[in-house]
Amino acid sequence: MTEAAVPARQVEVTEEERVFVASQWQLMWWRFKKHRAAVIAAWVLVFLYVIAVAAEFFSMAHPEDVETSIGYLAPQTIHWFDSGFHPHVKAVSGGIDPESFQRVYETDPDDKIPVHFFVRGFEYKFLGFIKIDRHLMGVPEGYDRAGPYVLGTDRLGRDMWSRLMYGTRVSMSIGLVGVGISLLLGVSLGGVSGFFGGITDTVIQRLIEIVRAVPTLPLWMALAASVPRDWGPLKLYFAITIVISLFAWTDTARVVRGRFLAMREEEFVMAARLAGASTARVIFRHMVPSFASHIITVMSLAIPGMIIAETALSFLGLGLQAPAISYGVLLQAAQNLQAVALYQWLMVPAIAVTVAVLAFNFMGDGIRDAADPYSQ
Repeated sequence: MTEAAVPARQVEVTEEERVFVASQWQLMWWRFKKHRAAVIAAWVLVFLYVIAVAAEFFSMAHPEDVETSIGYLAPQTIHWFDSGFHPHVKAVSGGIDPESFQRVYETDPDDKIPVHFFVRGFEYKFLGFIKIDRHLMGVPEGYDRAGPYVLGTDRLGRDMWSRLMYGTRVSMSIGLVGVGISLLLGVSLGGVSGFFGGITDTVIQRLIEIVRAVPTLPLWMALAASVPRDWGPLKLYFAITIVISLFAWTDTARVVRGRFLAMREEEFVMAARLAGASTARVIFRHMVPSFASHIITVMSLAIPGMIIAETALSFLGLGLQAPAISYGVLLQAAQNLQAVALYQWLMVPAIAVTVAVLAFNFMGDGIRDAADPYSQ
């Protein structure tokens, strides 16, 4: 054997041994990276949550700024190259057509409005406490208008792009908070049911069956309609989140109960109980981590359902209401045929919902496949 062959053999053995000594989380990560669709979906979700965290920075105007003179303005095209890199939009002017009573706009090709990066705009608190007024892109100071309106405006002349950024924050966070609440209920009640058994198990299982027997959407609508309309956006946000979460925990509870029934007689559980560990410690420190990968999979697949539920309730006028901004609230403006036929850009939030739901589903599929790293 030559000297050059020895290091190669050592590297080969090391790579093989790496698999046998790797933890379950490492095996899951290696297999997840091979799922291209799931990896792309994960990056899409990272991008959406970056927007959710820094919605003000990505906004080009304040989402509540009203300018009725440019209501229902069609999306403007940013011209990036004109005698070099000089991004700009063409100025528009117009008004109401006296015959059709529709808004008509004309573009002035000679009036170019520059578009700059990191411009100053309305002041906001980044992360809730850092006061800044910088925005990713917009019209520089000195111009008597905001913009550019890359997704057009709504009936009141509010920038749809900025409202979509704020809506992403609310809708995407409701999915996380809602799943967190339902996960807490599901793991707690399912764990207690499977760990103790007997009358406790019977009572919790009958409760789950009652909850699952009630039609979900009508019940959501009834509970959401009972929320006081005079509540502020923050109270209403948490109320709708709790309403959606109250009936999303049953599947998790059933799965956790089944796993606990199988594990409560295992040696490591018996050893923990004999060592004097409390019931809560046995459940949350020893039993739950043993199938944490499955719980993560369930969570990733449950978040899209939460987003769709909030969107549906808000679209029907029973969820979040203005001045709160979410995907469902934005889609309320597209409830009539006129909006769908003439102002198609008002349907853009539906595309955002579709992208978010598909991304979560693709990522959930990848996590589900990776959760069993020993399968072929």
